[in-house]
Amino acid sequence: MRIVAGAGPTSGTVVNYAALRFDVEAAAADAWSDALLDAGALSVDAADPDAGTERETALFAEGDSAVRAWWPISRLTALFEPGRDPEAALVLAAGALGLPAPARLRFDVADRDWVAATKAQFAPIRVTDDLWIVPTWCAPPRADAVNVLLDPGLAFGTGSHPTTQLCLAWLRGSVVAGAAVLDYGCGSGILAIAALKLGASRAAGIDIDPQAVQASGANARVNGVDAEFALPERLGGRQFDVVVANILANPLRLLAPLLAAHCRRGGRIALSGILEPQADEVIAAYAPWFTISRWRTSEGWVLLAGVRNDATARPSAPPIADG
Repeated sequence: MRIVAGAGPTSGTVVNYAALRFDVEAAAADAWSDALLDAGALSVDAADPDAGTERETALFAEGDSAVRAWWPISRLTALFEPGRDPEAALVLAAGALGLPAPARLRFDVADRDWVAATKAQFAPIRVTDDLWIVPTWCAPPRADAVNVLLDPGLAFGTGSHPTTQLCLAWLRGSVVAGAAVLDYGCGSGILAIAALKLGASRAAGIDIDPQAVQASGANARVNGVDAEFALPERLGGRQFDVVVANILANPLRLLAPLLAAHCRRGGRIALSGILEPQADEVIAAYAPWFTISRWRTSEGWVLLAGVRNDATARPSAPPIADG
């Protein structure tokens, strides 16, 4: 489930909020969510109707952050403040869209401490015995471990998904003191931050989403590390000892020449966000530059790891500018 927009209720008042839930096709989901918010909904969230079943669809918001991704059939839940008629709001939204009001379920949502309830869903995540991802409101399970402080947020990659955990586990065994690390598709910045805490001397995170770049910088400050984050055009022609990319198989194939150019000869690479049936195609895309193979799998996802085996031309561009 993901929140689409809206202010949401606040804590401190004992009331019931009204909610409406209905399913829409992907092509109409964006319009419906906006129309409901315009009609007075506090928030609208979207979920996969098949969540928890074998038909569940993995969905990642890769690419342009201004473009929302939807399940083929998306289940929308609109929340309304006490005293507002949700049925009237739905009719208003339907009229604005020129569509009939869909079949829906109406139910009440009891007021609660929403901040506390949200925090209660998240706990420290163990990657290895000595590497943990810890929300800022939690005490680290092991004070002597490498603890990356990271709160759930809008950027992709907060440590809970198998692909992120695969990358973290690989970094734990691959980053040596003084290494320079590139995290391409940094999302929340978790991999670059972890690399610095594991001994890297410098780490750069690159993402096409300005919001991810901003969130990554904030997360680095919380962790007290000096990582740099920027959009791709700011990366320049630098090479790194370690390159890690947790994206998806299709963009990883397209990025093969670029990532190879940013990995020094003898450097190491890790690629994740790849389903097991896609692994061979990604391996083939990187074979001209790397000796690369499957490293580990988790819940149907695979991480590929390799070593740079030639010295083709570097990309030509100015280095990352300060600020």
